[in-house]
Amino acid sequence: MAKRHQEHQSMEEVLKSFVSDNNLQKGLDKVAVRDVWEKIMGPAITKYTQNIKLERETVYVELTSSVLREELSYGRQKIIDNLNDELGKVLVKKLVLR
Repeated sequence: MAKRHQEHQSMEEVLKSFVSDNNLQKGLDKVAVRDVWEKIMGPAITKYTQNIKLERETVYVELTSSVLREELSYGRQKIIDNLNDELGKVLVKKLVLR
C-alpha cells in the first residue's frame, strides 16, 4: 500500500480545491443565483417566477405576471445590487425580465 503525504486541511479548503480542480464554480453559481432570488424576493414574487437562468453575467427571469414584470423593471438595479450583496461577489451585471 502506498503511503500518502498527509497534510491537515480544513473541510472548507478541501471543498474549494475540489470545486476548482473540477471546474464546478459556474454550476454552483447558477444554483446560488436561483436560491438567492427566492431568498431576497420572497414567496409572493417567487410564486410568479417560472425560470431563473444565469448566463455569463446576465440573469434571465421568466415571470407569469406581466404586471409584476413591469413593477420589477423599475427596481432592476436594486435587485442586481441585492443579488450581488447576498452572493458575496459581483456575479450579476444585467437582469432580463421575461
